[in-house]
Amino acid sequence: MSEFITRREEERANLFEQIKTIITDAESEGRDLDSAEMEKIDRIEQDIASAERSIETAKKNEERMVEASAAAKGFIPSAGIDDAQMLRSMLSGEVREQKFEMRGTVVSSDSLVDRGFADRIFMKMREVGPILNTSEVLTTSTGEDIVYPTFGTYSQAALVAEGGTIAESSPSFSNITLGAFRYAMMIPISNTLLRDTSLDIEEIIAGQAANALNLKLNEDHTVGDGSNKPNGIVTASSDSGITGAAATVSADEIIQLTYAVDQAYRQQDTAGFMVATNAARDIRLLKDGDNRFLYQINVGEPDQVAGYRLFENKHMAYGDDEKSILFGDLAQYKVRFVNAIDVASSADFAFNTDTTTFRIQASADGDLAQSEGVVYYTQGTAP
Repeated sequence: MSEFITRREEERANLFEQIKTIITDAESEGRDLDSAEMEKIDRIEQDIASAERSIETAKKNEERMVEASAAAKGFIPSAGIDDAQMLRSMLSGEVREQKFEMRGTVVSSDSLVDRGFADRIFMKMREVGPILNTSEVLTTSTGEDIVYPTFGTYSQAALVAEGGTIAESSPSFSNITLGAFRYAMMIPISNTLLRDTSLDIEEIIAGQAANALNLKLNEDHTVGDGSNKPNGIVTASSDSGITGAAATVSADEIIQLTYAVDQAYRQQDTAGFMVATNAARDIRLLKDGDNRFLYQINVGEPDQVAGYRLFENKHMAYGDDEKSILFGDLAQYKVRFVNAIDVASSADFAFNTDTTTFRIQASADGDLAQSEGVVYYTQGTAP
């Protein structure tokens, strides 16, 4: 049983216990439940129902994963055949379609162990846009919907006098549902190149696939509206209440923006700015009272401003009244990535041009877990 299911079952048991306590207290006092107690029980019942839906969904997902794993055994290449050999087999026509799974474990240092073809595509995708670098990436073996729990409100402690009654403070839970939207492309590659055994076939196809995949994936996970596509981080972010006094952001507004999120998010290692390309230019030109640039250029890691990392995102809009700058705990944005990249080849599709066409498909979705964790700055208007 997964840790998520265990945690939700514990939460449900706690909620049952709260109802039991309310009823027991009323029975011990020989009275009926009053209206306030009934309202409290109704709220707890709603939380119980939410927990049970999450548990049921998670259990079904586990069952499907077991079934899918068993069904997929026939697709696993035999031992000793690496991804490059598999691609060569596809070129020769021995194999027409193959699912390549990510074998490495993605870590914060951007390194991978035991890289396979899918790993190489994924790592190259991270070079195209910032979303896969700043977000928490969740990989699953199958593409069924997954429910990611979030907090609506947190429990609060109170100072209680000796012998005083300890008031209850129940957290409220919510969730986001992450699906698996399909991203696909066709890549024609000259057979002359493919027959050259000195070429790194994996590198050629991985580079083309990564660029095409993440250009669209980064766009949708940035500004997608959540309608048959991911709910982008810009779309899901909260209003900071800060609107530029001019067409370009000021140093004071940058500082104000960092304090527009709760300290709990601001102090995370994953906190930072995500900005439109021209907004990055504007920020880079900002200077302090001694005419020194505020923008700090770093080699081998993201640049910084005001002590926080800054990520340029080409898919963020720039202009009057646009959300051109985000700030907060960027890892609150969750990207769900199905741990398999489907590759199929056809020598017949473009036979008349002596070209083999590769079809690449991947599935992903994304949403912001805690919307208050990332806020946007509204760009001012030009005079």
